[in-house]
Amino acid sequence: MACSLNSSFQTSNLRTVFLGKKNEVCVSSVPVNRVGFLRKTVVCKESRIGKQPIQVPSNVTITLEGQFLKVKGPLGELSQSYPREVNVEREEPDTLKVKKAMETRRANQMHGLFRTLTDNMVVGVSKGFEKKLQLIGVGYRAMLEGKDLVLNLGFSHPVRMAIPDGIKVKVEDNTRITVSGYDKSAIGQFAASVRRWRPPEPYKGKGVKYADEIIRRKEGKAGKKK
Repeated sequence: MACSLNSSFQTSNLRTVFLGKKNEVCVSSVPVNRVGFLRKTVVCKESRIGKQPIQVPSNVTITLEGQFLKVKGPLGELSQSYPREVNVEREEPDTLKVKKAMETRRANQMHGLFRTLTDNMVVGVSKGFEKKLQLIGVGYRAMLEGKDLVLNLGFSHPVRMAIPDGIKVKVEDNTRITVSGYDKSAIGQFAASVRRWRPPEPYKGKGVKYADEIIRRKEGKAGKKK
């Protein structure tokens, strides 16, 4: 009997709290604790690539003016403007170092990037870069005509590409192309433009590919076993 009275009393209290008397809206007076979030400070680590110093050869001249760097060597001249997130400092006559100017995520990303770009500038004007391409296919060949690279890639007409200034192109055996120069980005862009005319297909490997590129072959329908 006591249990039934207690249960009926609890039921009436619940109805009073949630439904209210005479169908009136009743707001519960149960206290609600405020949920808090702990903010953890994110510390940006220094880039392993960005913190490495850049060695400058004796035949390279460097001009540093604030956030602007000019590099001149026996092969050419390059310049680079740096964002406010990083600074370029000349610690010794033959050493450059790229440092972060602030502790942010973007500065951490720019640190390694601009250290690599600076090193490419120094290596480019002193030693240079090159990219090799290979033509694979019956009748595919390349030749030089003045300052143009002419490609026969199976189209109804030959493809003629103007060679930009600062880039040298050499053709060997009509199927091997070597693109060289002091600007690494320009070399890569021109080589990619040549490859884009006829990318290698995966069945027979025909097309224009990089010399060190590995083409994953697919098996044709005729070669599949039933």
